[in-house]
Amino acid sequence: MSEEQTETGTGWPKPADPERPAGPGGEPDPRPDAPDPDELSPLVPRTEPAEDGAGVEPAEGAAAVSPDDGAAAPAGAGRSRVSTASVMIAALLALLGFTLVVQLRTTSTDPTAGVTRQEDLVRILSDLDARENRLRQDIAGLEESQRQLRSGEQGRQAALDEATRRADELGILAGTLPATGPGLAVRFESGAKPISATRVLDAVQELRGAGGEAMQISGGDRASVRIIASTYFLDGENGSLVVDGRRLTGPFTITVIGDPATMRTALNIPGGVVASVQGDGGNVIVEDREAAEVSALHAPIKLEHARPVS
Repeated sequence: MSEEQTETGTGWPKPADPERPAGPGGEPDPRPDAPDPDELSPLVPRTEPAEDGAGVEPAEGAAAVSPDDGAAAPAGAGRSRVSTASVMIAALLALLGFTLVVQLRTTSTDPTAGVTRQEDLVRILSDLDARENRLRQDIAGLEESQRQLRSGEQGRQAALDEATRRADELGILAGTLPATGPGLAVRFESGAKPISATRVLDAVQELRGAGGEAMQISGGDRASVRIIASTYFLDGENGSLVVDGRRLTGPFTITVIGDPATMRTALNIPGGVVASVQGDGGNVIVEDREAAEVSALHAPIKLEHARPVS
């Protein structure tokens, strides 16, 4: 007895599965235990539903078709996407380059230089050259003083002379000592509008910036007030000015000691003091003085807490 007969238990071989009969019309097999015709087709892969609702992978050798893809992608789709991305990147780079060029042209162009006249530019350049020369002279003087202080026997006398000179300079700046030297006399004449305290303060600041070392302001009644760092200006009644608590009537004259050419250039800069006063209907008359005298003195400040150290 063969192994096949032993496994069936009947002594006879297990009968083979019935084959699908080939009918003329392709009718289904009437037998109740007939297999599913689709299971016999070698062209369709058999799939069974899994527990999570997903289908079982197709049999080996069968082509897998995604349910989301209605049709296969065309062969040139990848090249089309790459070409579109390249065009967009190139356009963005071109836009970025154009923006950078416009920004550089905007920042490199000074809007004030285009409307400034050549004569004004020459004056500004001359003012800068004069300031540079003055600073170089100050540096040379300080270096000479340092050399003298280190020269041994002459050091003591040089130190005393330097202290005296420094005290005189501080006295002039503080307004406790009179001063004389080359400078300007700036006269303000009012027009339809009175000369305001703001215009006078602007003039003082322009003169200081141009190297004015000592100055005073005088009114129409010849009263004068020394201008120092703490001086303030207020508008008074009937076009008058209040300077450090003292009332002055117009016209007003500022006497300043310094380089005349440099200070004149500072006052006549477009949009400066002279242009502002003329815009209000007034006038500014600037006169050179070979020996401008600043004689008004400022009362020394009485110190309450500080004292010099000997």
